Amino acid sequence: YIQSGIDEGAELLIGGTAAPESLPHGYYVQPTIFGKVTSQMKIAREEIFGPVLSILTYQEEEEAIRIANDSCYGLSGAVWSADSARAESVALKMRTGQVDINGGRFNALAPFGGYRHSGNGRELGRYGLEEFLEVKSLQF
Repeated sequence: YIQSGIDEGAELLIGGTAAPESLPHGYYVQPTIFGKVTSQMKIAREEIFGPVLSILTYQEEEEAIRIANDSCYGLSGAVWSADSARAESVALKMRTGQVDINGGRFNALAPFGGYRHSGNGRELGRYGLEEFLEVKSLQF
């Protein structure tokens, strides 16, 4: 993924494809940050399970929402704003199973799960328990 970011023209700000100097053996990757990432790049479109950050910029709030929703994934997202009502409005427009607002802590009692390719259904809380129930409908 790091090499594909470089190949597609993202700006490598820190890190890279080489193993960390302190861990020359094994499967390790340096913490890596990319700038000038577009929403069409592989590093923006796919989930990278590693210490890799892709920075995408926007001009208007609606563009930020479009970028956030322009993915086949939707596990979680985050919104930061000095205006909590505005942050909530943006969070409600995001197609993700969970949105942290202003660094909100993980709540183990809240339903957890994603949208689209990030899963269907929920774990934890009442919704997680309902996953184990069989509902029957009777019509007379």
